[in-house]
Amino acid sequence: MTAIRPRRSALYMPGSNARALEKEREIAADVLILDLEDAVAPDAKATARAQVCAAVQAGGYGRRELVIRVNGADTPWFAEDLSAAAAAKPQAILIPKVSAPDALHAIGGRLSGLGADPAIALWAMVETPLAILDAERIARAARDPATRLACFVMGTNDLAKETRARFVPGRATMLPWLTGALLAARAHGIDILDGVYNDIRDEAGFRAECEQGRDLGFDGKTLIHPSQVGPANAIFAPDAAELERARAIIAAFALPENAGKGAIQLDGRMVELLHAEMARRTVALAEAIAA
Repeated sequence: MTAIRPRRSALYMPGSNARALEKEREIAADVLILDLEDAVAPDAKATARAQVCAAVQAGGYGRRELVIRVNGADTPWFAEDLSAAAAAKPQAILIPKVSAPDALHAIGGRLSGLGADPAIALWAMVETPLAILDAERIARAARDPATRLACFVMGTNDLAKETRARFVPGRATMLPWLTGALLAARAHGIDILDGVYNDIRDEAGFRAECEQGRDLGFDGKTLIHPSQVGPANAIFAPDAAELERARAIIAAFALPENAGKGAIQLDGRMVELLHAEMARRTVALAEAIAA
């Protein structure tokens, strides 16, 4: 099993807010997305770029994964954003409005031309109708290491804008898009993060949407406020009962009398080898979180 990196909570922070960039060092999010795009006004783009890259280079964020979201490839800020982000060396660069795999091949090539550290991954926003329609081919680009693609990030606000879909409890209007993108990500071995929840005051609604995202199979949720970090971290982590069950399954298959068996009975239920594989991932996630 490949090493698991927890991505339960991914907090967007505006790159133009120097104070927020400093406070992020104290926030317990698994991922910090330092934003140069939507959260930054046009006249603040250059300042945000300089502040974000300086913050990443200065470090001090501990084990948090740092991601820089650049402006889109069709904007006048993209080239400078990409060059500066590559030099700053975050763990990943998040590309907005990826609607076709060709974009990832082109950006991966540009990063190579810039001499960017091979360890810098690309993450792709899935936030346009074309991205939903072509999600499988976009995810398939991850099979080419030159694209650096490692994660999908759902952009549900932009999808609502482009499609005129309404936000409703339970997200019936968006479930086909969410599950389609998730299937594409899993088919090609990349992670995927759920979209944001806009009502900061509605903790019950936020928790319900986190639980839905977890149950659908998302690795975590993108967030717009530090108050959302704690609930997301708890909901996207294995709970005590789940962890106990996973360890029991692993232990049962390890017994000498179960060696070579594809299925066994445990506490009155049939358990197969695939359940043991799922259990090992659950334990590995819990251990990665604890670390």
